[in-house]
Amino acid sequence: MELVRALMEFLKAHPSWVKGLSLGSLITFLITPLIVILVVLRLPADYFSRPAGRKSRLFSRYPIFYPIFLLLKNLLGLMLIVIGFVLLFAPGQGFLTILIGLMLVNFPGKSRLERFVLSRPGVRESLNKLRQRFGQPPLQM
Repeated sequence: MELVRALMEFLKAHPSWVKGLSLGSLITFLITPLIVILVVLRLPADYFSRPAGRKSRLFSRYPIFYPIFLLLKNLLGLMLIVIGFVLLFAPGQGFLTILIGLMLVNFPGKSRLERFVLSRPGVRESLNKLRQRFGQPPLQM
């Protein structure tokens, strides 16, 4: 309870933080669904049926820049996970933001986790309906 009181006092003393957090939450609330749709539509249909250890096409095209790209991609993913966690407690799309962040970050067992989430019939059906609406082939498992 003490922490909540301290947070309320801080926010009262810094109204610009409240405005900034509210604006950031609104922007994230509006942009996250668009990003999710773009990510789902841009995924190759065979993304989840590919072998796990396969090299990226980006690596074969730009082997010198690939480590930099990988670092930036993981930093962006971590940033989205942190923002998503904050948005769980503020108005916004926290869960979706965390999922996008997890898709970007590399970690052991990532493909297994992605396949587990996609193995849920409701999730796979929703994604494939979205892909069908925009003329994309269904995701292969």
